[in-house]
Amino acid sequence: MTECCEKKTSRPAAENLRFKRVLLKMSGEVLMGEREYGIDPAYIERIARDIQEAVEMGVQVCIVVGAGNIFRGVSGAANGMERVTADYIGMLGTVMNALALQSALEKIGVESRVQSAIPMQAVCEPYIRRRALRHMEKGRVVVFAGGSGNPFFTTDTPAALRATEMGCDALMKGTKVDGVYDADPVKDPEAKRYESLTYLDVLTQDLRVMDATAISLARDNNIPVVVFSIREEGNFGKVLRGEGTSTIVTN
Repeated sequence: MTECCEKKTSRPAAENLRFKRVLLKMSGEVLMGEREYGIDPAYIERIARDIQEAVEMGVQVCIVVGAGNIFRGVSGAANGMERVTADYIGMLGTVMNALALQSALEKIGVESRVQSAIPMQAVCEPYIRRRALRHMEKGRVVVFAGGSGNPFFTTDTPAALRATEMGCDALMKGTKVDGVYDADPVKDPEAKRYESLTYLDVLTQDLRVMDATAISLARDNNIPVVVFSIREEGNFGKVLRGEGTSTIVTN
């Protein structure tokens, strides 16, 4: 009984959190782990535990995940496929990733729902804003799939759109690196990491934090974009507490 009480009091109170409702945006490549293609089950379970920590801290979490580990619409179009068809295949890939993430979350006891912009009621719910809000209020994680339901957009844009619709305090961009740099830190060891940027900085310097449409939408609705490393275990919770390394993009 004492141990249980100690565990509860060791968690930060919700009022001490940096953000209380967030949208986590991850690329599909993150789910590959160390693989070259597809989904690494062990890695996706680790990410699920990071999300579980955030939920237990009292944060309401929704998620948008890409499909680059399965299929990229732009790449498909570049290889001769019709762009619209390629984009729809990519949207279906996001549904696959969302279901895999839901499975990992449910396995560790985190209630979750997948909502798709492309209706496929046999496997998930259709996207309904008020229903998604209700799920989050009940402590469930909502994974948004199917992009925006429209071709010619990356998953960055529906991430900014859903963050706006859900009234999120921030859009958390989980990447392979711990923030935004002025050059690729993998290729340039002297690349400088920014602590903070404005939306205009990102657009004028073409820093590729997210696509321009997503950044503009975040700017218009005053939603901070926080870029951090999702590959570092436990970093999601640290950033939510204002402790981890990240770059914040605001007005």
